[in-house]
Amino acid sequence: MNSKEQRFWTYAAVVASAIFATLLMGRPLQHMLRDQNVQAVFFLSGMLLVGGAILVHGLRLRPSKRELAIWIGLAAVFVMFVFRLGAPERSHLIEYSVLAIFIHKALSERWRESSSIWRPALMAWLFTFLIGVVDESIQYWLPERVFDTEDIVFNGIAATMAIGGSLIVHWARERFGGKDESR
Repeated sequence: MNSKEQRFWTYAAVVASAIFATLLMGRPLQHMLRDQNVQAVFFLSGMLLVGGAILVHGLRLRPSKRELAIWIGLAAVFVMFVFRLGAPERSHLIEYSVLAIFIHKALSERWRESSSIWRPALMAWLFTFLIGVVDESIQYWLPERVFDTEDIVFNGIAATMAIGGSLIVHWARERFGGKDESR
């Protein structure tokens, strides 16, 4: 394992730990976070941070005009999808999208010499999905939490959108030129 892969695994572990830490969040804090204004601040902060991460990543890679158009189109689709959901589903999309990207980056780095982009993508999706299943399964046993198969579906959707977006950008780089430093 090289240092870049190790760094991505560390990031993925931090995100997964944060996801699991929310399982222990007390009821008073959960009630405070149910306020619409508080939710709006947290959601907008999360979206701005994710958008900032994408922007920094995009600037580092110097995308072509076509690739930039694809990034903007993907962002628009993602934002519209997120705004159609309730607050809990939005948080799942943000958390599991970030987790999926870090796992995908780590696996892509591990199999860097492989010509297949599908192997790391499918494995990253599977790992992210399984973490979501474990997250929900733990909630079955917690008195203040609820096991919800719909949340598992949203975790899978988040992983699909994040990894799918990454594959679309990779395809655009291959098709329209430019070096793909993101793999």
